[in-house]
Amino acid sequence: MRTMSTSETTAPAATEAAPSVVLPRFAEALQALGLGEVTARVRKFPEATRTAEEAAAAVGCELDAIVKSLIFAAHGLPGTEGPVPVLVLLDGASRADLDQVRDALGATKVTRAKADLVRETTGYAIGGVPPFGHRTRTPVLADRRLLAHAEVWAAAGTPHTVFPMAPAELVRHAGATLVDVRESSE
Repeated sequence: MRTMSTSETTAPAATEAAPSVVLPRFAEALQALGLGEVTARVRKFPEATRTAEEAAAAVGCELDAIVKSLIFAAHGLPGTEGPVPVLVLLDGASRADLDQVRDALGATKVTRAKADLVRETTGYAIGGVPPFGHRTRTPVLADRRLLAHAEVWAAAGTPHTVFPMAPAELVRHAGATLVDVRESSE
């Protein structure tokens, strides 16, 4: 996989990440994880980066170098009552296979979380959910395909901000378990 250089793209110019462009909740989470230096790498774009496609166009990278942070509701987890929110980290070109997510968790059923559960669990709106720094600790699964890149881009707490990080570091700080949970491209 090749990441396009800035000269090869027509991506809108990002602003440098002054403290005012980094959401305070996300900046605090970075500090708590010992990642304060990441604040300087956050980029804010005038156009939204809510979807993986929008983020890849803004950054000027391949779609699969974008990290999707998706919240699902896992039902029937051993020792729990009711649905449990679960974070799945996936490359931007892939879709989550709910059966594989269910099997990886040992759940009886997995469904997409509604917007209110996403905000309640993470503290962020859909389209801006970062891979860590959430209001509530949840189980985290990361698809192995993320590790195919030297650098990936993830949401930084708003639908206009993203940050780069080595995928192994991102997976480690998210506390994720590496699994295969993307749909196969048959």
